[in-house]
Amino acid sequence: MVKEKKHKPNWYEEPVPPGTYRSLLKWGDPAAFKHPNSGLVKLMMSSFDLAPEDLDQPLDLALDRVELERPVLLEKSHIDAFTAICGVENISTDTYTRISRSYGSGMIDALRLRKKIIQNIPELVVSPRSHSEVQEIIAYSNQHQIPVYVYGAGSSVTRGVEAVKGGIALDMSTHMNRVVSFNETDQTITVETGMTGPQLEEILNHAPERLGAQRPYTCGHFPQSFEFSSVGGWVVTRGAGQNSTYYGKIEDIVISQRYATPRGELKTCPHPRSANGPDFDQIMMGSEGAFGVLTEVTLRVFRLQPGNRHRFSYMFKNWDDALAACREIMQCECGNPSVFRLSDPEETDVAMKLYHIEGTPADTVLRLSGYLPMQKCLLLGMTEGEAGFSRNVNRQVRRICRRHGAFNISFAPVTSNWEKSRFRDPYMREDLQDFGVLTDTLECAVTWSQMKEVHASVRGFIKSHPNTICMTHLSHAYPQGGNLYFIFIAKIATIKQYLELQYGILSAIQQSGAAISHHHGVGKQTAPWLEGQIGSAQMDIIRALKTHFDPRNIMNPGGTLGLDMTTEQKEQRWSKDLEG
Repeated sequence: MVKEKKHKPNWYEEPVPPGTYRSLLKWGDPAAFKHPNSGLVKLMMSSFDLAPEDLDQPLDLALDRVELERPVLLEKSHIDAFTAICGVENISTDTYTRISRSYGSGMIDALRLRKKIIQNIPELVVSPRSHSEVQEIIAYSNQHQIPVYVYGAGSSVTRGVEAVKGGIALDMSTHMNRVVSFNETDQTITVETGMTGPQLEEILNHAPERLGAQRPYTCGHFPQSFEFSSVGGWVVTRGAGQNSTYYGKIEDIVISQRYATPRGELKTCPHPRSANGPDFDQIMMGSEGAFGVLTEVTLRVFRLQPGNRHRFSYMFKNWDDALAACREIMQCECGNPSVFRLSDPEETDVAMKLYHIEGTPADTVLRLSGYLPMQKCLLLGMTEGEAGFSRNVNRQVRRICRRHGAFNISFAPVTSNWEKSRFRDPYMREDLQDFGVLTDTLECAVTWSQMKEVHASVRGFIKSHPNTICMTHLSHAYPQGGNLYFIFIAKIATIKQYLELQYGILSAIQQSGAAISHHHGVGKQTAPWLEGQIGSAQMDIIRALKTHFDPRNIMNPGGTLGLDMTTEQKEQRWSKDLEG
């Protein structure tokens, strides 16, 4: 038998030159990449009717230098005032830096940069050095009605940092990334909010050397953007990590917060629980910079016990059996797994290609045993914590999965392979886009009783778009439900076509009765759907909080959280200048 020849596309593999449009849209490390493997390339070619020669010449690598110069429109007296507060070395006026602190990591950001569409950038980028400097900047900006936007690490996918009204962008990552305090007795750490995930974990994992602790710790918060996201960004968007089924979402990890607002400082108390009226930690989390600037946050930390981890992988014959098993695992009260990710049939088939299982003897055994393509579902995960606890949770997962007809494939390194590459998958986005193929994600929160209907209806809408790959997984679970995370891959030629699909998916999620965001936040992208989601009574409370904290509307204005939206935003229409 003649072995099928695998076609390798002409991927871009050079370090991205600084100062180029590609350097602005690229995910992560400028010199890093992760190409789609041969199985995904084959799927892409068959799904989008691509011939080998179509993958020999990228459409546009966006390697042109950013030579655009946008004049600074802020009065010199204001520039001088910010310079006096932070020092001249912490003020940036060059156009490239201003773009980089306003464009996030969403597909709409990448598409605009590919087409050299530069919109909504701040007049200045200011890098404060302390809470007191932030408070001084906010007070001055409020006095002179200068809009303020906050940049953490740039991984927003909801247009969360976009400077729609100009003004200034506060870059919290430059200086405000220090440990404020560590309390091993209370098992908490207080950090400045520009600290990134790797910086925090490196400190906690080496707590005996770095903090004088008795043992190493972890925060337990690992979003896919972990390597390039900030602690502040996690909090203000109510983010979740891939181990959240055990450690909790960020709102379960936060103990207290400190904000600089136009009304002055707001600081919550570091008690684990209280009955002192409404919980202001919960009120402020998810505010996305619309009420003030989060400067410090106190987090719970957990003992780091990597030797107690147990990884598992199971294959179910169908989605119904898999969901029933997952629900029982979350409701049996034996304790929660840490990683807990269930892929639907289409994502499972893609995973078989990505993990090079398709076509192997193991794949043959699965087929012969009734685990069929586009029906079977992959559950992968991990337990951790105290040794006996982790062992018992793993044992209960095995027992329940077996009772629901799952095939135990934990002998294969499926979970460990996923774990090794989980933070690198976003690098594939640029590779696909080089050839006109877009991949993006939208996610929602659902109850167990909703889950099948939401999955079917939202997936049905996505698949109504011709030749679209739609992968879905459950990756954050609770006794009452979880999230559904939709990944779509499509060949799309224009920004207008992309927005039509994205807006349609958001509408389908809302019409299905699901929550429009489980952990990405709202930003300016999802804002038009917010009031319809939560109702006018709750939206009025958000407006009242905005009026209290920010009566002159200087904090992240331009549609964040559904506030001060334009008619165009409210009607969910794309801008005329984005129709190319």
